[in-house]
Amino acid sequence: MFDELVRYKNHGHFFLKQTDHLSNACNAPTNKSGIYLVYALQGGKINLIYIGRSGKMNNDGTIFVRKAGLGGLKDRIVNGHQFGKIPRKKSWLNQILLEKIEALDIYWYATHDENTNDCPIEIEKILLSKYFNLYGTLPKWNKIG
Repeated sequence: MFDELVRYKNHGHFFLKQTDHLSNACNAPTNKSGIYLVYALQGGKINLIYIGRSGKMNNDGTIFVRKAGLGGLKDRIVNGHQFGKIPRKKSWLNQILLEKIEALDIYWYATHDENTNDCPIEIEKILLSKYFNLYGTLPKWNKIG
C-alpha cells in the first residue's frame, strides 16, 4: 500500500499481545527517528489501525532524534501517549483487551541514514493522506487535530 516506505533500508517489525510488555517486544532503534504502522490482527483479519512517527527536521536540516527515556523510535512507540495521557506501554495493552484484538503487528522505518534524510512529519502526512484518499477516513487509532 505504501510504496514510499520501500526506500528505507533500516526497518523491522514486532508483535504485541495482551500478555507482552511493549518495552521488551519493541525492537525499534533508540538512535533513529521515523515512521511506524500498527496493524490489528483480529477475527482472521489484518487492519491498519494507526500511523505514527517519531522525530522532526531541525533548522539545520538534520533529523531530531528523541532522547528522553530509551530514545528514538523505540521511546516514542513505548512511552508516547495515546488514548489520553497514558503511555502506549499501558494504553495499547488496554486497547487490545477492550477491542478484543489478538495481537498488534508493528512495523517501523527509520527515515534517515547515510543515504536518506526524510522528515518523519512529512512522510507521516503523505501516508495519512494516501490512506484517507483510499478509505475516506483516517486509521482507527489516528485522530484529527
